[in-house]
Amino acid sequence: HQPFEQEIAIMALRLLTQETGSMLIFLPGSAEIVRVVDILKEKVDGNILLFPLYGALSLAEQQKAIEPTEKGYRKVVLATNIAETSLTIEGIRLVLDSTIEKRAQFDLKSGVTSLLRQRISQSSQTQRAGRAGRLEAGICWHLISQEQAERVASHQIPEILSSDLSSLWLSVLQWGCRDINQLNWLDTPTPQALHAAKDLLYRLGAIDKQGGLTARGSRMAQWGIEPRLAAILDYASEQSDNHLATAARLCAILEEPPRGQEINLEWIAQQKNTFWTRREKQLSQHRKGMFCPELLGLLLAVGFPDRIAKNRDNQGRFRLANGQGAMMEHSHSISDTAWILAPLLLQNAHYADVRILLALPIDIDEISATFPELIENNTTVEWDEKRGTLVAWQQRQLGRLTLSQRQLDKPNKQQMQQALLNWLRDNGLNALALSEETQQLFIRLSLAKKWCPDALLPDLEETVLLETLETWLLPELGDVQTLKALQQIDINTIIKNQLTWHENQLLQSLFPTHYLAPTGTKVIINYDLELPPVIAIRIQEVYGEQQSPIVANGQLPVLMELLSPAHRPIQKTQDLATFWAGSYKEVQKEMKGRYPKHLWPDSPADTAPTRRVKKYSH
Repeated sequence: HQPFEQEIAIMALRLLTQETGSMLIFLPGSAEIVRVVDILKEKVDGNILLFPLYGALSLAEQQKAIEPTEKGYRKVVLATNIAETSLTIEGIRLVLDSTIEKRAQFDLKSGVTSLLRQRISQSSQTQRAGRAGRLEAGICWHLISQEQAERVASHQIPEILSSDLSSLWLSVLQWGCRDINQLNWLDTPTPQALHAAKDLLYRLGAIDKQGGLTARGSRMAQWGIEPRLAAILDYASEQSDNHLATAARLCAILEEPPRGQEINLEWIAQQKNTFWTRREKQLSQHRKGMFCPELLGLLLAVGFPDRIAKNRDNQGRFRLANGQGAMMEHSHSISDTAWILAPLLLQNAHYADVRILLALPIDIDEISATFPELIENNTTVEWDEKRGTLVAWQQRQLGRLTLSQRQLDKPNKQQMQQALLNWLRDNGLNALALSEETQQLFIRLSLAKKWCPDALLPDLEETVLLETLETWLLPELGDVQTLKALQQIDINTIIKNQLTWHENQLLQSLFPTHYLAPTGTKVIINYDLELPPVIAIRIQEVYGEQQSPIVANGQLPVLMELLSPAHRPIQKTQDLATFWAGSYKEVQKEMKGRYPKHLWPDSPADTAPTRRVKKYSH
């Protein structure tokens, strides 16, 4: 019932008091480590030394945590899961396992890698416990109930199935392999993750349209750094020493971004930091050049063109070039900047928008002039609800962002028709008055997909039709260029004609539109995606019938709504034989008095059906 870090500290002190030896505490991340260290500082004896251990610390600080302590001292190492398998820490006898970790998860939609806080697997629990028994019999406390421990996954998901694969694929191409199936994988990467990796490498200029490595891609692979940053360094190396020096510092910062509230990259880049200084010397290969902050925007645009963002409300909300929403606190100094580039983002499970961790104000005109290949000129025609007319725009776009637009006087026929299709996508096919027959066609095809998949009938769901308007509706528009003319076309016939004669016949045999009663009456069958199909028919017309009609190749019985002579429902059944032998007697008793002119036989199962009253019945 204590805050997480407080609970960890309490348990650590208890274990230190009960047992001898040094301790390793597993925590989810650096923030939790720092907070637990602050709590323990005030409470441990002077002979207990505290050492944090996580990836962002300097090598010297990490070395202190790993080395054995001086005689007479105990140490407490507070580590992330880096200490699970990657390192051997001297002198550990006690392990305190929070059983929580932060694991990288790449989101294919946003292209953002985030750290998810989650329970560790059973195999990780075993691995962590093993750290206590390296030198002698040790003790490990897992801070989890036995029941919870048994419910977690036996192993964590392999990293290759939840990571950005662009670096991996660049290496694979460098080895001369272009087909994933040519390699033997312990866990084969998913097609979706590979597609995302190839898409990014293509946008960075590392691969061509055929998927082969370009000259730039070969050079990028030599930098030994992730592809976005390699693209920046490669571009900078072709420009000038100043470009390269600036790119080296930029990449050093992006590799190990500062922790804290400041997100203005230009301000951060001008601060002194020994780690960045050391890394930028490595990356610039010791060439001479000056750091030039005015080059930061252009360099970032090379590696992160999809992270260019346009302000949406001057309150910290932006839209990225890839269409994703992004946000920062409105109190930040650059929250009202018109255009930014945000290379570091964090996916937040509680918000649709990603969180901006690092950003740089940019001159969008300079970027579009320097990299004209990022800009597309498009003509769009939109339906203006206020004016009730179509309006055409000439737009300059960077990804999903509009840089500028101007209204066109006279759009051509093709543009007008495309605008009508866009209007239809926004408003749905019902805006063209779909008939009940067409709605039933959609349902019958969906049922065919569910009950008779081997029939291979086409998918005509509304969502599919709206996505493919250019294929099936555009060729039928002829001279239609106005909304009024569009609303007058026979959309129902056009949709019906999407099925061939053979497909229509097959659908009719599996899910007929009508039931032919023994009396010759054709009754509409009403289909539903969830409920059984229904027919409504007067009871006299099905005398002598033993069972309801069955559709879907004998798999789906039709519900019969039996009607009185006045067409009011009196019974629903999918089993006529049972009805005739059972509850029909009650129906007969009531109906005989109400409709005496009509036939109510004692043995309906053996009576001929009729559409007529008694005097005409045979």
